[in-house]
Amino acid sequence: MRDVREWLTKLAGICQCCAQEKDAKRPQERRRCCAVGECCEAYPSRRVVQAARDALRPALTHAVTEEEISKNVASLVKVPKPRRRRIKPWSVVEAGRFLADPLAREDPLFAAWVLVLCLGLRRGEVLGLTWKSIDFETGELYVDHQIQRAGRQILHRETKTEESDDFLPLPQFCLKALRMRHAQQTGDRKAAGDLWQDTRGLIFTTKYGTPIEPGNLTRMFALRARRAGLRVIPLRNTRHTCSSLLVALKVHPKVAQRILRHSQIAMTMEVYAEASEEEVWAPLGKLSEAMGGSRTDG
Repeated sequence: MRDVREWLTKLAGICQCCAQEKDAKRPQERRRCCAVGECCEAYPSRRVVQAARDALRPALTHAVTEEEISKNVASLVKVPKPRRRRIKPWSVVEAGRFLADPLAREDPLFAAWVLVLCLGLRRGEVLGLTWKSIDFETGELYVDHQIQRAGRQILHRETKTEESDDFLPLPQFCLKALRMRHAQQTGDRKAAGDLWQDTRGLIFTTKYGTPIEPGNLTRMFALRARRAGLRVIPLRNTRHTCSSLLVALKVHPKVAQRILRHSQIAMTMEVYAEASEEEVWAPLGKLSEAMGGSRTDG
């Protein structure tokens, strides 16, 4: 156990740029730290040290099973827990400002941002949606596929588990955004002509019909946040803003309960009780009207 502890302690104090000769692998004109004698002190974070311990633990467990050693000492070594970086989610006001900018610019990804913010869809889920996933008559969306990067390929595959599949009700705000997207894509298809590639009817594509790289969606989200004059938050953190937006869009509590996946309606009503109607409507009122909507969600 002492050897493992000493190894982890030593690891935490080793510059990984030096150890892996990262700077030395750069072209001569781009070397700026370790290779020129100025250590950049790129020490492993607590999370990296913990990952090293966690990688060693199953290997020693296997050795115990094979009776090569008597005890898994890695499981006994404690390492400092990595600190979680808490990021404050956007308020309704900030989310409204973010959505107003792409709407005004007729951004082809406007509907994607609406679904991410209003339904809490993950990056791969929103990119994996097809037009068959949407039922405009019943106002429902079925989430069962996702777009993933696998090596050099972009794959359209089923979600990881059946529990991830779900029918979600679509507020009128989302339905209107999707209808706008359908019209945009129809225009893109006509403009592309023979260059258009029909990839299983994906809703969000490039102007030639090909799937969107998941990493590009993340970058475009950050770019649009900066353009709207907002602080940049990770795309995955938009999920925390979802409940506040549902209140602002005057979505019926029973509908919001399904979207938020609350087991009890009382949990949803707590969200609704926390914000005053006047406070939450103002940021999105003009936005809804710009889309030809009304204050109610029907």
